[in-house]
Formats: sequence, structure tokens, C-alpha cells
Amino acid sequence: MLWSRALINTLRESPKEAETIAHKFMLRAAMIKKLGAGIYDWMPLGFKSLSKVTAIIREEMNCAGAQEVLLPVLSPAELWKETNRWNVYGKELMRITDRHSNEFALGPTHEEVITDLVRREINSYKQLPQNLYQIQVKFRDEIRPRFGVMRSREFMMKDAYSFDRDEAGAMESYKIMFETYVRICKRIGFKFRPVEADSGAIGGNLSSEFMVLAETGEDTIVYCGKCDYAANLEKAVSKKPEQQDTAEEPLVKVHTPNIRTVEELAAFLGKKPGETAKTILYIVNGTKMAGAVIRGDREINEVKLKNALGANEIRLATPEEILEKTGAPVGFAGPINLRDKGIRLAIDETAAILKNTVTGGNELDYHYTGVNRGRDYQENLVADFAKAGKGDICAKCGGTLNEQRGIEMGHVFYLGTKYSKSMKATFLDETGKSKEMVMGCYGIGVSRVVAASIEQNNDENGIIWPMAIAPYEVNVIPINVKYEEGMKYAEGLYRQLKEAGIDVIMDDRDISPGVKFKDSDLIGFPMRVVVGEKNFKDGKVEIKMRRDKDFNLADKAEVFKMVVETVKKEKTI
Repeated sequence: MLWSRALINTLRESPKEAETIAHKFMLRAAMIKKLGAGIYDWMPLGFKSLSKVTAIIREEMNCAGAQEVLLPVLSPAELWKETNRWNVYGKELMRITDRHSNEFALGPTHEEVITDLVRREINSYKQLPQNLYQIQVKFRDEIRPRFGVMRSREFMMKDAYSFDRDEAGAMESYKIMFETYVRICKRIGFKFRPVEADSGAIGGNLSSEFMVLAETGEDTIVYCGKCDYAANLEKAVSKKPEQQDTAEEPLVKVHTPNIRTVEELAAFLGKKPGETAKTILYIVNGTKMAGAVIRGDREINEVKLKNALGANEIRLATPEEILEKTGAPVGFAGPINLRDKGIRLAIDETAAILKNTVTGGNELDYHYTGVNRGRDYQENLVADFAKAGKGDICAKCGGTLNEQRGIEMGHVFYLGTKYSKSMKATFLDETGKSKEMVMGCYGIGVSRVVAASIEQNNDENGIIWPMAIAPYEVNVIPINVKYEEGMKYAEGLYRQLKEAGIDVIMDDRDISPGVKFKDSDLIGFPMRVVVGEKNFKDGKVEIKMRRDKDFNLADKAEVFKMVVETVKKEKTI
């Protein structure tokens, strides 16, 4: 491609709307243009990178034995109602009605649609296993789309679905996809880490996220420095303290005036924060109230709590709701007598082992001391819903947990029979008995991959693309297009590289070298070949890798070979 013919309108300054590094550079480098909230046009440079990501994913999925399909963007509401996700999924599901008053969903994911297709096409064990995938636009009506294409409403996604005869087969399919994702990440050039994850609205009881490591990542990864344990913050667990074995003290209600924090309470009573328990009140599924009791020095992981309660959604109760239900203002709720008031009580494992703890007194300026579970209150359930994090003890090996930031680029789920059971996707086994197919689900946020790569590979001047997904691998820059001998060489090299299969652009604009270099660094082409009059007269051409500060001078006769070898080497895992 000749730059003079390309649609590349770079920006010198970052638009005010840019929120992250990737968002800023994608706008400045003319990769995307905003059309509406969370909706972007993919410009030629951006679409080239997107297409290269897509090609890598497609190659690896095909090599893993998956078959590509293309499913409709619109899916009938009836399918979503079969799995009870029509209302459960939430407002992110864009619901529309056609001229005949039929309801549809604008697909955020395609579990229902693919399960419907398979139940109509497969009826025998001889047709299993199957793994079907598509690369297609999805739509989720995010309440606050942000970070450019990182969390947009419309995005490109690869979603795959496996169907097996039994759990053993499904776990093998899961393993194959896990290994496939590892290869995809390596080919793209990511520094990444697979982590245990919560399954969320997709469902299932086993899932792993593939996290791109980046300081600007929106997610927190918890990992052990001693073993291979790693999980996202929503799923992470740590080793629990031993059950306390001390004599029970009497229950005493203590006046605690002007106390508002756990630290103030502990100091006032001569206790440690870990010897107190706080009770946080939530509204579950919009109507019921639940109390979550956790050790005073720990924080609640609301994803874990929601799962423990078996809830579709939870939110913090308002001060007015708390006062009406408990008779106490915010900060003074405690577990004693809460169940008598119709409040479901959940106790975190860290609080369940405490003896003689301090809790709220369900009255302004009062707390209880000597509180003991079983004697003074009974809970509805005990579960792990405490946040695990840096400094905690690894439950797997006893090592110390650490934290780092990451960006989710892919997710693999073991679904079991969640969808096949509700949608009656069955097959006949060897004995003629009807059985439900066992499923897995595997997604990659294709458009997210482009942004995640930029977040991981950049400097103050712009993007630093890995060779595999750069919009162009090489930028040939003739410094002065009026210098005929140098221009003739640049054009010849450009043609040779194209014929050799190198994705090359030549900056043939009649502008200053400084602007050419700035644009090249901003867009992030991995390799730059500069043909300048002074060096060329000495038989030399400048070669510079975008990631390096310094350049090398090469004999002009050797440049073609050097470029081809470098590109091929950097695209090899």
C-alpha cells in the first residue's frame, strides 16, 4: 500500500474522550472512529489488525478440529425463555420487536441458538463430539460503555460450543480449547496468564479466563508466587484460619458512642480488627434482604456472595431500608435476631470460626461483645465470600498470594448440561437410551485483543505492534521523494517485499521526514526501512525496529533478505 493512497488521518493530540492508552492511540492512529456511545467504525488500519487476529484464531480453531458456522445476529425470544435467560440476563440483553410483534434478542452470545441448531441436526452418539464456532459481531447494551473497543456495546467475538456424549468427553474438549487458546496467545505475542474465573451469566461450574498482563488492565489477578495457582479477583480463594478453640464469654451489650469504623471500634474495645465481625445488608433479586457477616478486617467479594445466595442480582441496601428492617442506622447491624426479622443470614468462613467476637448491636451507638455463633445466633448458610488478595496464604500450597493487573481476552467454560437439559438437546447412545449432550463454551473478544495488545505494547510515542497482528509489518520511508535514485530503490524494495508476501506500506508523501517518523511510531509498524540520500550514497540503508531505540545501517543489497528473514522469524512462535 502506498501511503498517499491510504485512508490514514492521524491526530497529533489525544481526543478528550480517550480514557485508556489503547483508546487514545487507536483514535490518534486512525484505527477507529466513534459513531455513537460504545459503537465504533473500524478504519482500514484497525480492520487490518482485526483481520490478522481473526486469521490466527481461525487457523488455530480449525487445527483443533472445530468447524466454522455463522449464526443469525437476531435470535427469537422463545429460545431465551427456554433457558430462563430472557429475564435473568439483565438489561445488557437488547430486546427488539419486529413488525409482527415477535420478540427477538440482539445476540450478546449464542448458547441458545447453537443448542437449538444442534438439537435439530444431531440425534445419535455417532455424530458426537462436535465443536462449532463463529466469528461474528455481538451486541451488549452496556450501562456505561468505556475504554473504546475494550468495553463497547458492539464488538467482534469468536464463540465456540462443544457437544459431547459424556463429562469425560466434554473435559477433553475443554482441555483442547484451553491448549488452543494458549497457542493463540503465543502467536499474537501476548504476555498472558490463564486464571480460574467465575462463570457469570453464561453458567457452568468450571471456567478459565485468559488474561493479558498489563499495568493498565481493568481486572485484578491473584496468583501464588510459589505454585501455579492463579484466579481473577472474583474467584480467588485463600487459606482460611484455624477454628478458634477458646471458652465462650458472656454476651454483653456495650455503649460505643461516636464509633463509625472497624478500626475505631477495635481501638475503643481493646481488640484487633480481626476479632470483630461486620454485617453488611443487601437486597437480593430486588425484594428480599440478606445479611452478610464477615470478619472486620476483610472485604466482601460480591460475586462470590451472589453465587452463595443463589441470586440473580444483589445490591447494597439503602440506609432507609436498613433502618426500616433492623431498627438501626448504617454501621450498627449485627447478626443477633436478624433472622427473626425475616433477614436471610450468610456467614463468611472467616467469621464463622471466630469466638467471642464483636458485632453490631442493632441499635445506634451499641455493639455486642462475646458474640458466639450457634449460641447467640444461627445462620442460614456458611460460605466463602471474602476477597482474597495480596499477602494472603495460598490455599493450594501455603505460599504467599500476590496481585497484578490484566485484561480478559478469552474465556473457556465447562457448561455441563445447563443448556442441553433445559432445551432438550439429546441424543441416543449405543443402547438406544436418550441422553443430554454435555457442553462447553469458548469465547474470545476479537476486537478486545487489538486493544489489549496496544495496552501491553506501547511507549510515549505510540503503539509497538507485535509482528503477527501489525496493520503493516514494514514501513519503507524514502526521506526525499524528489531524490530519484533513492526513490527508485525504495519503490523496487517495496515491490520485492510485496511479491515475497510481506505486508508493506511505503510512505511516498512529499512531507518532512519528522512527520513521517512520528506517524510511523504512532501507528507502530514493527519495522522501518529509511532510504536517505546521505546514507544511500554510501551504499547504506537505515533499518530500525519499532521497539528499539537505535537503528542499524545495512548494505542496500542485503536489505531485502534481512527484512524478509526478520519478519518471518518474529511471526514464528
